[in-house]
Amino acid sequence: MRAVVQRVTNADVKIDGKVNGNIENGFVVLLGIGNGDTAEDMRYIADKIINLRIFCDENNKMNLSLTDVGGSILVISQFTLYGDCSHGRRPYFGEAMEPVGANEMYEDFVAYVKGQGIHTETGKFGADMKVTLTNDGPVTIILESKS
Repeated sequence: MRAVVQRVTNADVKIDGKVNGNIENGFVVLLGIGNGDTAEDMRYIADKIINLRIFCDENNKMNLSLTDVGGSILVISQFTLYGDCSHGRRPYFGEAMEPVGANEMYEDFVAYVKGQGIHTETGKFGADMKVTLTNDGPVTIILESKS
């Protein structure tokens, strides 16, 4: 499983011109699910995101987590994180999990994060989405469960 985590001051996702999810202070998470990813991978990535200490404390040091600051998460499914561009110029997506299984794991991820008490908004799996965000810092972290 792969996730791109962006610390934001605000973000929203629109589908067909209508806001589907929006947050203020927190993270935009682009979530890619690969072949062979398991519930263990999902929990690892979710727990890592929730507990990442990338918000500044009173000394302006990155020392606070999402839970410490009462932040929110906007989760966007992103199969293109598994695009392999090592050969040629057109990405190969053979390492991305098939849509039915990936959607189930995406929904499980969202439910798990919500179950940890995090305010969570989402896009819609497989939809054409327009994401707008203000990256705070900018701070962007890439996570992989297989590392």
